Amino acid sequence: MSALVPIAWIVAGYAVLVAGAGALGVVLKAPRPRWLDQMAWMLEALCAVLALGAVGSLIQGHRPASMSTHLGYVAAVVCVLPVALGSVREDRDSWSSGVVAVAALATGVIAVRLMMTR
Repeated sequence: MSALVPIAWIVAGYAVLVAGAGALGVVLKAPRPRWLDQMAWMLEALCAVLALGAVGSLIQGHRPASMSTHLGYVAAVVCVLPVALGSVREDRDSWSSGVVAVAALATGVIAVRLMMTR
Protein backbone atom coordinates (compact mmCIF):
# COMPACT_ATOMS: atom_id res chain seq x y z
CA MET A 1 0.00 0.00 0.00
CA SER A 2 1.35 3.37 -1.00
CA ALA A 3 1.84 6.12 1.54
CA LEU A 4 -0.45 8.28 -0.59
CA VAL A 5 -3.54 6.28 0.31
CA PRO A 6 -3.86 7.27 3.99
CA ILE A 7 -2.88 10.87 3.23
CA ALA A 8 -5.50 11.07 0.47
CA TRP A 9 -8.19 9.69 2.79
CA ILE A 10 -7.26 12.24 5.47
CA VAL A 11 -7.49 15.03 2.90
CA ALA A 12 -10.83 13.73 1.61
CA GLY A 13 -12.29 13.39 5.12
CA TYR A 14 -11.15 16.84 6.19
CA ALA A 15 -12.45 18.27 2.91
CA VAL A 16 -15.91 16.88 3.71
CA LEU A 17 -15.72 18.53 7.14
CA VAL A 18 -14.77 21.91 5.62
CA ALA A 19 -17.46 21.58 2.95
CA GLY A 20 -20.05 20.80 5.63
CA ALA A 21 -19.03 23.84 7.67
CA GLY A 22 -19.26 26.04 4.58
CA ALA A 23 -22.66 24.62 3.64
CA LEU A 24 -23.89 25.26 7.17
CA GLY A 25 -22.87 28.90 6.83
CA VAL A 26 -24.90 29.18 3.63
CA VAL A 27 -27.95 27.55 5.21
CA LEU A 28 -27.75 29.85 8.24
CA LYS A 29 -27.15 32.88 5.98
CA ALA A 30 -24.32 33.95 8.27
CA PRO A 31 -21.26 35.93 7.20
CA ARG A 32 -18.26 33.71 6.47
CA PRO A 33 -16.40 33.25 9.75
CA ARG A 34 -12.62 33.59 9.98
CA TRP A 35 -12.33 30.05 11.34
CA LEU A 36 -13.74 28.71 8.06
CA ASP A 37 -10.86 30.41 6.24
CA GLN A 38 -8.45 28.85 8.71
CA MET A 39 -9.98 25.41 8.14
CA ALA A 40 -9.66 25.88 4.38
CA TRP A 41 -6.00 26.88 4.67
CA MET A 42 -5.34 23.85 6.86
CA LEU A 43 -6.92 21.72 4.14
CA GLU A 44 -4.56 23.41 1.68
CA ALA A 45 -1.60 22.47 3.89
CA LEU A 46 -2.77 18.85 3.88
CA CYS A 47 -3.07 19.02 0.10
CA ALA A 48 0.51 20.25 -0.12
CA VAL A 49 1.63 17.24 1.92
CA LEU A 50 -0.32 14.98 -0.44
CA ALA A 51 1.23 16.62 -3.49
CA LEU A 52 4.72 16.31 -2.03
CA GLY A 53 4.06 12.63 -1.36
CA ALA A 54 2.89 12.14 -4.94
CA VAL A 55 5.96 13.89 -6.34
CA GLY A 56 8.18 11.89 -4.00
CA SER A 57 6.61 8.69 -5.26
CA LEU A 58 7.38 9.73 -8.83
CA ILE A 59 10.98 10.56 -7.91
CA GLN A 60 11.37 7.11 -6.36
CA GLY A 61 10.46 5.58 -9.71
CA HIS A 62 6.75 4.76 -9.39
CA ARG A 63 5.03 5.40 -12.71
CA PRO A 64 1.22 5.66 -12.82
CA ALA A 65 -0.68 4.31 -15.82
CA SER A 66 -1.51 7.81 -17.05
CA MET A 67 1.25 10.23 -16.11
CA SER A 68 -0.52 13.31 -17.50
CA THR A 69 -3.71 12.61 -15.54
CA HIS A 70 -1.76 11.98 -12.38
CA LEU A 71 0.26 15.19 -12.73
CA GLY A 72 -2.93 17.10 -13.51
CA TYR A 73 -4.46 15.91 -10.25
CA VAL A 74 -1.27 16.81 -8.36
CA ALA A 75 -1.43 20.35 -9.74
CA ALA A 76 -5.18 20.70 -9.23
CA VAL A 77 -5.18 19.51 -5.62
CA VAL A 78 -2.93 22.42 -4.60
CA CYS A 79 -4.51 25.07 -6.86
CA VAL A 80 -8.27 24.83 -6.29
CA LEU A 81 -8.48 26.22 -2.75
CA PRO A 82 -6.14 29.21 -3.14
CA VAL A 83 -8.01 30.30 -6.26
CA ALA A 84 -11.38 29.96 -4.52
CA LEU A 85 -10.24 31.73 -1.36
CA GLY A 86 -8.61 34.47 -3.39
CA SER A 87 -11.81 35.08 -5.31
CA VAL A 88 -13.79 35.72 -2.10
CA ARG A 89 -11.00 37.30 -0.04
CA GLU A 90 -12.77 40.60 0.64
CA ASP A 91 -16.34 39.30 0.54
CA ARG A 92 -17.64 37.91 3.84
CA ASP A 93 -21.27 37.32 2.72
CA SER A 94 -22.89 33.96 3.32
CA TRP A 95 -22.56 32.90 -0.31
CA SER A 96 -18.77 33.09 0.04
CA SER A 97 -19.05 30.21 2.51
CA GLY A 98 -20.65 28.30 -0.35
CA VAL A 99 -17.64 29.03 -2.55
CA VAL A 100 -15.38 27.59 0.15
CA ALA A 101 -17.68 24.57 0.51
CA VAL A 102 -17.66 23.79 -3.21
CA ALA A 103 -13.88 24.25 -3.44
CA ALA A 104 -13.34 21.98 -0.42
CA LEU A 105 -15.61 19.32 -1.89
CA ALA A 106 -13.80 19.53 -5.23
CA THR A 107 -10.47 19.21 -3.41
CA GLY A 108 -11.68 16.06 -1.66
CA VAL A 109 -12.76 14.53 -4.96
CA ILE A 110 -9.42 15.42 -6.55
CA ALA A 111 -7.57 13.81 -3.62
CA VAL A 112 -9.50 10.57 -4.09
CA ARG A 113 -8.88 10.64 -7.83
CA LEU A 114 -5.18 11.25 -7.21
CA MET A 115 -5.12 8.19 -4.99
CA MET A 116 -6.86 6.14 -7.71
CA THR A 117 -4.32 7.09 -10.37
CA ARG A 118 -1.24 6.26 -8.26
